[in-house]
Amino acid sequence: MDRLIDFDALFDEKLAEYMRIHAGEYSEKQWESLIPKLYKQFGDIRIPGIGNTPKGYYAAMTDAELAEHLRRHVEEGVPVSDFLCRELEGRGCPDELVALLSPGNDELLTLAVNLAGENVKAFPAYFEILASGADREIKDAVCEQLKGNADAAKESALDFFRRGVEPELMLEILSRCKSRDEEIFSVLLRAFRTGDDLPMHASYLAAYGDARALPVLLEVIDRDDINYLEYQELKFAIEALGGEYTRPRDFSDDKYFQEIMEQSRPVPVEPKDGTVN
Repeated sequence: MDRLIDFDALFDEKLAEYMRIHAGEYSEKQWESLIPKLYKQFGDIRIPGIGNTPKGYYAAMTDAELAEHLRRHVEEGVPVSDFLCRELEGRGCPDELVALLSPGNDELLTLAVNLAGENVKAFPAYFEILASGADREIKDAVCEQLKGNADAAKESALDFFRRGVEPELMLEILSRCKSRDEEIFSVLLRAFRTGDDLPMHASYLAAYGDARALPVLLEVIDRDDINYLEYQELKFAIEALGGEYTRPRDFSDDKYFQEIMEQSRPVPVEPKDGTVN
């Protein structure tokens, strides 16, 4: 089997030489801006020992070879170059990449999720991950991809919600649907009325964008038992849906309000003479 090539290490070698030649010509901030450009240029430089450019090296591979290289890079501890990732990403979520979307190696799974992105070909595997015992961070990453193409994920998300599988994540996905659906609206409104996390469920209603939720939001925000954080999120949701809440409220005794006010106080500046203003 072909040995893995650490293109990032090869770039680091060339970068070190370049920085030695151009020592003193750039500030640290300028180097920070220049290095990504040099890395991009490196992708088109032919490497004699390989007989190809980094980009060309991966472009010549089949989908299966790319996926296998990704797997081996992770499992063998060889850095995964951006050139490999971009080539895989540009293939439109091939079946070989979808095959890597299974619990096991968290690093490989996270990479595969990021590369598969919002492509619907990956959605069945995504929902299998959400139904599994996968790490919470991985499930959150999957949720982000499903939210980006929520209408395509709608039916599976509703099915999972009905069955009580990751209900909060399903609410988050459903709230990003652009098409209007009575069941989605009913689910989001019921979660707001009965759920524990009032700010989060209010944000779902705001994201969904159905103004029929305004009367319920206005009724809840007017309650005297809501805290300052809940008030702020409710007010945002109301305004996002085109409504307005104007009744003056006093939260001076609210612990969240007090914490926010304390954190927003300016830090005293100590003058050179030692006195404090």
